[in-house]
Amino acid sequence: MPEPSNSDHISTRLQRIATQARQMPDATLNPLASHIDGRWLYEAYRRTRKDGAAGVDQRTAADYERDLVENLLSLRDRAKSGTYRAPPVRRTHIPKGDGKETRPLGIPTFEDKVLQRAVAMVLEAVYEQDFHEGSYGFRPGRNAHQALETVQNTLVQMNGGWVLEVDIRRFFDTVDHRQLQQVLRQRVGDGVVRRLVGKWLNAGVMEQGQWSRPGQGTPQGGVISPVLANIFLHEVLDQWFEHTVKPRLRGPAHIVRYADDAVLLFKCEDDARRVLEVLPKRFGRYGLSLHPEKTRLVPFQRPSKGHRRKANAGTFDLLGFTHYWARSRQGYWVVKRKTAKDRLSRALRAINQWCRRNRHRPLMDQWRILNRKLKGHYAYFGITGNLQCLEAFRTAVMIRWGYWLARRSQKGRMPWQRFFQLLDVFPLAEPRIQSRSWVVA
Repeated sequence: MPEPSNSDHISTRLQRIATQARQMPDATLNPLASHIDGRWLYEAYRRTRKDGAAGVDQRTAADYERDLVENLLSLRDRAKSGTYRAPPVRRTHIPKGDGKETRPLGIPTFEDKVLQRAVAMVLEAVYEQDFHEGSYGFRPGRNAHQALETVQNTLVQMNGGWVLEVDIRRFFDTVDHRQLQQVLRQRVGDGVVRRLVGKWLNAGVMEQGQWSRPGQGTPQGGVISPVLANIFLHEVLDQWFEHTVKPRLRGPAHIVRYADDAVLLFKCEDDARRVLEVLPKRFGRYGLSLHPEKTRLVPFQRPSKGHRRKANAGTFDLLGFTHYWARSRQGYWVVKRKTAKDRLSRALRAINQWCRRNRHRPLMDQWRILNRKLKGHYAYFGITGNLQCLEAFRTAVMIRWGYWLARRSQKGRMPWQRFFQLLDVFPLAEPRIQSRSWVVA
């Protein structure tokens, strides 16, 4: 078993890769796979979730840990010699948006997750030196709340403007493998790393016992998938916008991207319309397409001084929040955010289904799990200005819980008065604001 200081050792090597990438910003880096040894794989194993669903081999993390050292050394030898065979991912489907559509989710084997994590560590060390400030998704030390705060503060400082919502149609299902490999080749010259990425892209999926190879896309759920998405969209959108588009614009403009969700912020309308016109062509060059209805230009000017916000004033959604202009308590115009309707509906639908399926479980168990779900909701949506939506969510959860508890038996139903008495013993978690910050105009 590796020494306790293994993490410090790996951090030093990650810094070495990062320094090399920073000093050679336009070079193809090689070698990189030499870093992936036993210690590196152990650190990748340590960072890999142990409670995830099993892949096609039905092998759990506990099974893999029984002969951990031998398994990791074997994995290292197979990866570097080229004999490693990437198993197909087990595909399942999860609800998307309003629940009428589903999104495919790929579940790799545990060993595949470990190796993907090891390669992702290498790629992150390289590309973290290249990624722009406006990129927030699946990056170390960055999260969705930071992306939202950047959008909020930028719009206030610009006194509003024009927001171009960018919606890539089925991005993770339509990424062109050849184009992705070409983008990767610009910075990664190591044949072992590129070969492993190619194997994952071509591993195929197993669904209901049937194997298929889609030929395009990176199934969501794989450890390597978010890293490859960032690398690809860095080239397709971020680099193009920062180095080609912005120098040609009349006014200030900014990009904020979280994985495949992005907004472009413009001060001038004509700048925004020019970019909207060429954006489909840019994505088309890389085999991607934009959703014609969800990709839209939104007027988002700050209301005039002394005027009330118009009822038809523009709003836009990003990362589960609806953004809109409103007055602060001090009377200043600020950009506020509230839970988007589709996200609220999706969360309540999931709560309703859970309560229905688990209504016969002991009350103590239901109460504990529901409170965990509520606290998880508050942890993400508990931002300044969103308390009303949090309270509405708690009330709706309470009503659904009471509804299904009343149907625990065919003989008699629990009256609401008794349910409210039960809440005195099993109170639902109160809403809590997790972050408090905004810029005033």
